[in-house]
Amino acid sequence: MTSDENVYGTELRPCSTDPKTGFERDGHCRASPRDPGRHEICSVMTEEFLQHSAEQGNDLTTPRPDL
Repeated sequence: MTSDENVYGTELRPCSTDPKTGFERDGHCRASPRDPGRHEICSVMTEEFLQHSAEQGNDLTTPRPDL
């Protein structure tokens, strides 16, 4: 697998374009040499998963611009 492939070995596709996300703000979640130690990931999660995660103390829905 190269850095431009997903876990299935296929080409990365834009994940979020409105608003554009990712370190490069290009809609792709890929690593950048300018961003050492970070692990970017993009996924689609169900409301049920997000609620369960929050109940476990891992709130994935509240924006945290201070981090």
